[in-house]
Amino acid sequence: MSGEVPRVLFEGAGVMVVDKPAGVLVIPGREGGPSLRDTLEAHLGRKVYVVHRLDRDTSGALVFALDADVHRALSQAFETGKVRKRYRALVEGRLEAPRMVDAPLVAGRKGRMRVARPEEPDAKPSRTRVRPVETFARASLVEAEPMTGRTHQIRVHLLSLGHPLLVDHQYGREAPLTEGDLGGQGSQEVLTRTPLHAARVEWPALPGVPARGVDAPLPSDMQRTLELLRAAG
Repeated sequence: MSGEVPRVLFEGAGVMVVDKPAGVLVIPGREGGPSLRDTLEAHLGRKVYVVHRLDRDTSGALVFALDADVHRALSQAFETGKVRKRYRALVEGRLEAPRMVDAPLVAGRKGRMRVARPEEPDAKPSRTRVRPVETFARASLVEAEPMTGRTHQIRVHLLSLGHPLLVDHQYGREAPLTEGDLGGQGSQEVLTRTPLHAARVEWPALPGVPARGVDAPLPSDMQRTLELLRAAG
């Protein structure tokens, strides 16, 4: 996507939730290129406020505020854990039962995060609830609900369970997955990015903002991956 306006999932009461495509920065980065914030401001002809962020390759529901008061209310709700976020992820292996991962994280090398060792200084408490949605021979579709908001939290916690994302250039497989890799025929690439999708975001009633839950449909690359996994049994 290069400056393309994303699909709006909800707009009202000074809030806008958009369906962030994979591969797009939320705010401008060091490497340059259009950001989602800049694209929205150019399209709307007004300032928009970033409430939270998703990694570049993560898709799904992303919340913006359209005025300063709503931005303050939403930002505080995110920071104090009042906003519920649920992600869908495609991972290696069969996750057979729900798990609660309670594993503090610390910064690692080259921009990565890692699970902290016992009594390690600078460890940040980190908790993620994970449950299986659909399982296949060598992969699973899971729901991950972060109870805290650490960098790369879901990716590292899934890795700690032995179920890394099917593609993850920082924490697992770097090479894209083809139709043949997923049990189909052919060498066409199907999954080229981390298959992590912000599927739902819910916030409570806030000053000037009614309670709301917003869903983002699974993107086409993850849908195609699921189709191939289902067909392969």
